[in-house]
Amino acid sequence: MKRNVLRMVGLSSLAIIAWVAIAQPTRPQIQAAPSYIPIGVAASGNASMAWFHNPSTGTVLACQSGPGQGANLSNIQCVTAKLP
Repeated sequence: MKRNVLRMVGLSSLAIIAWVAIAQPTRPQIQAAPSYIPIGVAASGNASMAWFHNPSTGTVLACQSGPGQGANLSNIQCVTAKLP
């Protein structure tokens, strides 16, 4: 009799663990799509600029790069601003 009770408790425990493992909600995938859309670039001499727009927030990102040693860029600065 005790063996049957232990067997039933063990099977019940395994069934509950399996149910909990299956019933766990799945995690949503991370949205990795870029939110900034490129809207323009400009270059003059050794400096260049690029502008990006985020339509969901209404912000603009402007980045400027300066010359470095050789063909490398140094000093990239970006600024964001909210459009009216």
